[in-house]
Amino acid sequence: MLQRTAFMCYIFGGAIIPFVARTYENLALRKSAWQLHSYLGLKYSANRAVDGKRSNLAWWEGQCTSSVFGHSIAEWRVDLGNYLSIHHIFIQYETNNQVWDKDNINSASFLGFSIYISNTTNKKDGVLCFRDINYTRATIPNPVNITCPYHGRYVIFYNNRTHPPYPAGYSKFAVNDICEIEVYGCPNQGYYGENCALPCPENCRNGVCHIVNGTCFGCSPGYKGMMCDKGQFISTKTISHIFFFNISF
Repeated sequence: MLQRTAFMCYIFGGAIIPFVARTYENLALRKSAWQLHSYLGLKYSANRAVDGKRSNLAWWEGQCTSSVFGHSIAEWRVDLGNYLSIHHIFIQYETNNQVWDKDNINSASFLGFSIYISNTTNKKDGVLCFRDINYTRATIPNPVNITCPYHGRYVIFYNNRTHPPYPAGYSKFAVNDICEIEVYGCPNQGYYGENCALPCPENCRNGVCHIVNGTCFGCSPGYKGMMCDKGQFISTKTISHIFFFNISF
């Protein structure tokens, strides 16, 4: 599995010593993907967006996915295979190997996109991680990194042209012209931190926590607090022993 590394250094005794820091892994690499209104054949299939290739950003070169032109909704998703902790999402959109600016035709179809994280294939069951409502053809970045500290199994890219009139610069139709989507996070559930080596607090609900700081999104019954370490739960077994002791006395 692809893992990003960061080359860093620290100062020790006046000497600069380089070292490599591990960061989050690409959870989407070569995982199963799907898209709406897909072209027939493999050249533009949904899996092109998770094949690890983005050296050629022209749609006809076989490294990017593309949906059939002329539809009002575009949707693509990747199945991470498990309920996992996500830190950020990297998107490389098609450029046709041209300068990415307001005159690049692909910038018009990129505008207005959304990213969802869900435990099902339905985006409505998940959480909206990002929705573009401010970019223009001159300002939309490509590639783009989106911070998304949530948990889920499916990452969904969505765009639509269903409610005209559209903002200036938007394309008439919605398409998936994606060369690569990389989903960075922890490959094993229940861990956090940049090297995914720190276990989540034991009383976090469902055993998951914030991927950066380890705080719980909810607590198991009987516990509370950011780390679910307050208000210890008294089991029914303990209660029965207390009750028996009182009667015997």
